[in-house]
Amino acid sequence: MLSLSVWLLVLIGVAILFDYLNGFHDSSNIVATMIASRAMGPRRALVMSAVAHFAAPFLFGTAVARTVGSEVVDPNSVTTKAIMAALLSAIICNVVTWLLGIPSSSSHALLGGLIGATSLEAGIGVIKLGGLTKIAIALFFSPIIGLAAGYLLMKLVLFMVRGASPRVNHWFKRMQTVTALALALSHGTNGAQKTMGIITMALVTTGYLSDFAVPWWVIVISAGAIALGTASGGWRIIRTLGTKFYKIRPIHGFTTQAASAAIILGSALLGGPVSTTHVVSSAILGVGSGERVSKVRWRVAREIARAWLLTIPASAAMAAFLYLGLSYLGVGQ
Repeated sequence: MLSLSVWLLVLIGVAILFDYLNGFHDSSNIVATMIASRAMGPRRALVMSAVAHFAAPFLFGTAVARTVGSEVVDPNSVTTKAIMAALLSAIICNVVTWLLGIPSSSSHALLGGLIGATSLEAGIGVIKLGGLTKIAIALFFSPIIGLAAGYLLMKLVLFMVRGASPRVNHWFKRMQTVTALALALSHGTNGAQKTMGIITMALVTTGYLSDFAVPWWVIVISAGAIALGTASGGWRIIRTLGTKFYKIRPIHGFTTQAASAAIILGSALLGGPVSTTHVVSSAILGVGSGERVSKVRWRVAREIARAWLLTIPASAAMAAFLYLGLSYLGVGQ
């Protein structure tokens, strides 16, 4: 049996692995349209995004970490075993969807894992309905808002550049540096904080912290892990987002990034852990529809939507199974 301190270190290590894979998996959301429209080379785009991911939590605070770590489940009502099962479930979902090239949500996977493991351990009553509702609203409505924002912004941009020469594409390419940076900052503000919330939850659960307050070292390692994952780049999903919906040109890349960044950053500042994957994918669809509805390959969108709907129940069931496995092996505290 591992001592509590060693087990906690193992759990933090698994949380950092999840954070790395979150960056690796979701880097596609940030750079796919920029690379597809040839506004920036792949390596340069990923490095720029990684730096922004590291800086974001220091610039915009940790409101999302508090939502994930203390407003869904009471840290004093669960064990680190349940937290470990939730993390492992989310990691498996991320790896499987990456192998399949499906842009699924790390947020959905982690939320489903928390619900599945903690409900099995302590009963459904341990789930805080207020916090769960807050997250559910953010996760459900953000793709709808992304679709609408992409559509409306595309209509506005097309109106503003009507009659412009093809040289306007050069302007859209240059401006994607700005919009991609804003999108990377918004994702760094939202994405890494989920891991910060989980680690801080574990510290409260084990008694190393008396109150839920994210330590500075948790911010540093979480921001660093997601930045390294982002720099590595999830190429399979980059290809899905950048090529399978429709042929993305500079105007699409600029408009998608601008709409997505505004929604994700706004939600993060309010403490809502939205799915960057869902927002960006929906914005891509909205932008394409804003130009011409028939432009979008809706069959691909339907396949991805089915995967989105399955993520939470699948990760919840997997986390419950993993919790039972850890209990059978006598692992965890």
